[in-house]
Amino acid sequence: MEAKHLERGLAAVAAVALFACGGDGDGDRTESRPGGEAELAPAPVVDPAVAATIRGVVAFEGEALVAVEIDMSEEPACAEKYTAGPPMTHDVVAENGRLANVFVYVKEGLEGTFPVPADPVVLDQDGCRYHPHVLGIQVGQTLLVRNSDPTLHNINAQPSVNRGFNISQPQAGMESRRDFRRPEVMIPVKCDVHGWMGSYIGVLDHPYHSVSAADGSFSLSPLPPGTYVIEGWHEVYGTAKQEVTVGDGETAEISFTFSADMAADAIVPLGEPVELHADHQGTAVYAGNGIRAAGRE
Repeated sequence: MEAKHLERGLAAVAAVALFACGGDGDGDRTESRPGGEAELAPAPVVDPAVAATIRGVVAFEGEALVAVEIDMSEEPACAEKYTAGPPMTHDVVAENGRLANVFVYVKEGLEGTFPVPADPVVLDQDGCRYHPHVLGIQVGQTLLVRNSDPTLHNINAQPSVNRGFNISQPQAGMESRRDFRRPEVMIPVKCDVHGWMGSYIGVLDHPYHSVSAADGSFSLSPLPPGTYVIEGWHEVYGTAKQEVTVGDGETAEISFTFSADMAADAIVPLGEPVELHADHQGTAVYAGNGIRAAGRE
């Protein structure tokens, strides 16, 4: 009898200890799911015979932003990786009338829940830059953050509705894993050690998202046929959206147009307006992100 009481007591202590160890330290962790949420019906599997595609391009009007050199003199190991020339800011890329790094996703129209991908999404720190600059991930999917530089980086994620984290990776090859439990567009990420490093993460409860390439192209597939609201988000120019209907096996072509004038009205994820001011050379500077817009004041 005493042995049984002892066994039960030890089990209770172990359970309490396990619960108490769930703090938010610098070690790897995943967040617990919020309670009290209604369960949604599983999303139907998309039949390849009727799967639809929405694709298009993101156009840009106005004066393109000019990349500027990043001073990495205190980080020679990173600077040496740029053999074609000095490291430059290329976060905002508008060339040949097209805009890259626009997060395009289904904002409305989907029903049910979608399985969480088993493969992680990788955010790499290489050459003292985040790669990719803009990425999408599904609720509950693993974000793998890697340090490919022989120098200290820290990853400071600052969400509004998810739980944030700020972790350090002082050595090359280090990896950390996190996930997010609520949809959020977008989550800014920065490195407090290197002020020029920044990235944005779009968290969705479905897999239908894309990031526009250097030629402005994007694609969402395989979608169930239906009517959707598609939104494009950009860190400087704000958002644009449109409604599109796509039928069985159809491919719908859409386009977004962002302009230099949209920057004055855009709100960045931290809630601060994107301000413009002129530097000593008469070139407008976007406050807070080190990006210049030639000829604008």
